[in-house]
Amino acid sequence: MSTADATTRPGTVLADLLPAAGATRARVRDAALVAGGAALTGIAAQIAVPVPGSPVPVTGQTFAALLVGASLGAGRGFLSLALYALLGMAGLPWFANGASGAGGATFGYVLGMLLAATVVGALARRGGDRGALRTAGTMAAGTALIYAVGVPVLALSTGMSLGQAVAAGVVPFLIGDALKAALAMGALPTAWKLLGRRG
Repeated sequence: MSTADATTRPGTVLADLLPAAGATRARVRDAALVAGGAALTGIAAQIAVPVPGSPVPVTGQTFAALLVGASLGAGRGFLSLALYALLGMAGLPWFANGASGAGGATFGYVLGMLLAATVVGALARRGGDRGALRTAGTMAAGTALIYAVGVPVLALSTGMSLGQAVAAGVVPFLIGDALKAALAMGALPTAWKLLGRRG
C-alpha cells in the first residue's frame, strides 16, 4: 500500500504511515512511538508560565498530549500518556514545573490528558485530523475532556468552589487553547497533504 492510499483510507493515523515490516518491527516501532509521545509531553510540560491567582500554569503539555493522541491513535495515545503519568507518579520530575507524584492541584489535568489523548486518537482514526474544521472540533473535544477531569480535582484539592475552580483553572487558558487549536488546524491537515503528495 502506498502512502497516498493510506492518507485516504479510513482508520489510519499519521503514525501508521511509518514503515514497520513484520510484527516484531511493528511492536518495536509502536514502543518507540509510545515512549517518544511520553517524552514529548514531559518536555512540553517544562514550558510553564505561572498564572497569577491560579495554581495551574500555562504549559505546552496539553497541546503535546492532544498531538500525541491525534498522531498515534487511541491505543498508542493512551499508552503514551499512561507512561507519562505513571513515570511522573513514580517520581520522575516531568510534570509541570518539574513536579512529580500523584495528587496535588494539577494532577487532575494529567489524568484528563490521558482520557483526552485516547478520545482524540479515536476521532483521528475517523478522520478528525484531516481538515481544518474537523481538527478544530477534535482539539476542542480533547480540551473539554482535560477540563472535565482537571477542574473538579482542582476544586477538591484546593477547597475552591466549582465556580472558583473554573475561574482559576479554565478561564485564563481559553485564549491559549484557541491558539493551540489554530496550530493543530494548520499542522495536522498539512501533514496529511504532504504525505499524500509524497506517496
